[in-house]
Amino acid sequence: MKKKHNFPVSFVGHPLIDAIHDREEVDKGKFINENNLEDKPIIALLPGSRKQEISKMLSGMLAVVKSFPEYQFVIAGAPSQEYAFYEPFLKKDNVHFISNKTYDLLSVSHAALVTSGTATLETALFKVPEVVCYKGSWVSYQIAKRIITLKYISLVNLIMDKEVVKELIQDDFNAKNIKKELAKILEGEGRKNMIENYLILEQKLGGKGASLVTAKKLFLHLRNNITFAY
Repeated sequence: MKKKHNFPVSFVGHPLIDAIHDREEVDKGKFINENNLEDKPIIALLPGSRKQEISKMLSGMLAVVKSFPEYQFVIAGAPSQEYAFYEPFLKKDNVHFISNKTYDLLSVSHAALVTSGTATLETALFKVPEVVCYKGSWVSYQIAKRIITLKYISLVNLIMDKEVVKELIQDDFNAKNIKKELAKILEGEGRKNMIENYLILEQKLGGKGASLVTAKKLFLHLRNNITFAY
């Protein structure tokens, strides 16, 4: 319990953890068959939700597909965009597309390339090793760099206050770096260390039960502070 400005506050945890843990388990074999995927480990591509952002990020992410023939790359389509918008990106071999099933996709993925945003935290809570990517316009980036003084852009690293996931920003977001950083998390110590840090991250966020804790605190507050008239 902390007090600031004479107002008591309590950290109850993050409801996203419950939302992910309480989901029905996805049958991987069934998921692969229903979505016409191959029998290969999946690298999920989460390029964002806005057209300009998706175009820029997918162009970079797909540049490494040929370097990992033993994996299949699956684009997580945003529900706000139509299939026709993604079609030009689906001409490469070993690239698939699934719309509006991001959580199901993450639950069966081996690794992911993720555009900076809430998706970086969601991917971590699914325990999927990831590389965080971001590239905006040169002008926007220069303005943001002068205004924002944060050390990191991904929620995972911000919460942990250290580099847990690699961030490839602006000019660092290129095929050479993507290939290098993705290879690090597909197997070995890099993958193991990231997953271990994900477990610590989840505990920092309060672990499971945020909704229940909130309900209990609200009940106790109401019981102790409201007088009912009969």
